[in-house]
Amino acid sequence: MNQYLDIHPEVADAIASGKPVVALESTIISHGMPWPENAETAKKVEQVIRDNGAIPATIAIIDGRLKAGLNDAEIETLAKAGVSVTKCSRRDLPYVVAKKQHGATTVAATMIIAAMAGIKVFATGGIGGVHRGAQQTFDISADLQELAKTNVAVVCAGAKSILDLPLTREYLETNGVPVLGYNTDALPAFYTRESDESVDYNLTSAKDIADFLSVKWDMDLSGGAVIANPIPTEFAMDKATIDQAIEQALLELDEQGISGKESTPFLLARVAELTGGNSLASNIQLVFNNAQLAAKIAKKLTAQ
Repeated sequence: MNQYLDIHPEVADAIASGKPVVALESTIISHGMPWPENAETAKKVEQVIRDNGAIPATIAIIDGRLKAGLNDAEIETLAKAGVSVTKCSRRDLPYVVAKKQHGATTVAATMIIAAMAGIKVFATGGIGGVHRGAQQTFDISADLQELAKTNVAVVCAGAKSILDLPLTREYLETNGVPVLGYNTDALPAFYTRESDESVDYNLTSAKDIADFLSVKWDMDLSGGAVIANPIPTEFAMDKATIDQAIEQALLELDEQGISGKESTPFLLARVAELTGGNSLASNIQLVFNNAQLAAKIAKKLTAQ
């Protein structure tokens, strides 16, 4: 086991005994929502995974230790600290560990720590991707590179609609990352169920997805997979409303000169403000929905 990694006893026992485990990220706790809603949501997501027959492993860095599985006190520590916690991708992990700081893990960092612990399935809201204007800025999320090389399947509601979805799809295709739609031919766009982009394969059951993943990794085809799970219809937002809010937020982003890893938190927060908080409510529901599917996939995968 990695010398910097602590696996929660319940998670370690589940892995050792072949029980299903689902990883969860921690950026959504510190940077995604305000206190105390962030802590409440994190605990509810863990309960959804339990209710669907798997063990949750929320991933973060606490006092310089990589954590695969948090207790309630650790979740609340991150939740109360909020945006003062370092948002960690691959490049940030050595610094935060060396300095013995707290860190909230992005999709990329969560995948890395999950793989260290032996966890194959990860539920999140939406993956990062190619940002709009990347032709000039080269602003491309490290999530995409991690998906190309780390053997963890990421269940999400597609890519965040603040991104350039056509370029994100092209980037994933170039890097050989399969995009699997769960009962959908279209790539969901986070707040909305569909976009103009397609998925690679439409698979209609958790077993089909688990079979795909099992064969992929048995063939030593390195890298993860995107499991695109549309937001439930009753929580989906009107596309025109979201598009208008995103355009306004992107304009303000440019005016304020915000870039890099600060872009996504700013855009999501501004879209939430412009939609009267409706986008935050949708965000929470889609995470619950992804956790449910991830638990089902993890169960089928461990039964292989």
